[in-house]
Amino acid sequence: MLAAAISYVPYPSWLNPGDNTWQITAATFVGLMSLPGLAVLYASIVPKKWAVNVLAMMFAGFSIVMVCWFVFEYKFGFGANSIGGGVKDGIQTQLGTGKGLSYFFHNFWGKPGPILSPQGEQGQAVSAANTDVPFHFPTATLAYFQLVFAAITPLLFLGSVLGRIKFLAWCLLVPLWSTLVYSIDAFLLWGGGYFAQEGSLDYSGGYVIHMSAGVSGFVAAWVLGPRLLRDRQHFLPNNLVMAAVGAGILWLGWNGFNGGDPYYAGSDAAAAVVNTNLATAAGLLPWTPGCPRRRSPRSSGRSTA
Repeated sequence: MLAAAISYVPYPSWLNPGDNTWQITAATFVGLMSLPGLAVLYASIVPKKWAVNVLAMMFAGFSIVMVCWFVFEYKFGFGANSIGGGVKDGIQTQLGTGKGLSYFFHNFWGKPGPILSPQGEQGQAVSAANTDVPFHFPTATLAYFQLVFAAITPLLFLGSVLGRIKFLAWCLLVPLWSTLVYSIDAFLLWGGGYFAQEGSLDYSGGYVIHMSAGVSGFVAAWVLGPRLLRDRQHFLPNNLVMAAVGAGILWLGWNGFNGGDPYYAGSDAAAAVVNTNLATAAGLLPWTPGCPRRRSPRSSGRSTA
């Protein structure tokens, strides 16, 4: 027992407790954007009859992505290249010479597989897209941080089909979409795939998350078609106060979204948090003159006697 205690090192030489703590905290902020942030927002802006269905799809979608992510999707998006490039044993490897269609598909996705082992979770995190400065936290931290991004993306495009998709169909769509769309996009840009090798950058998901969700939401709405006429005529939100609560959680959740993307608890993270909140506030204020205001008795034609 004494020998085991001596051999166990709680802080390996590569681990920085500050960076590790901030990444886990930032990931939790992003996770709160999904549950309860988006869940509360979506369930509040739809008619009351759909609220429970929306909540069920949000929680189920988040859970499905989480299971798939740690079982095989994380390595699909951040593992070794499918043919031989990417990261292998912590060392970045390149295919070398050829360019062209075969080169593109050789750098299209990573090798899927689980990371649910002591070595897989507690070893130092590596990524082909981040080789200049090594990560100062374990793979479990990076995988969890990337999970909350992967989980929120299908939930974002769910907003375009609220009330138009069945629960079972959604549960089948989420793992397929998360694997074949999101994970490939993540590998191409964040996992050291083709786009990353060609110099493309995606700081906080403008392509991997928002473009993927936006295009998918548009296509899904187009395929399913418009809501029923009776629903379009009486599409009233059931709780505007809770919708504001959800929007507020989304706002502050961006502290982890952008503040965690530098991967280190340094000055870049602080600047990202400040700039994110400042941009949000500056974008909100021009809309406030158009917000509903209480009408005065005089303007409504009432007597003030």
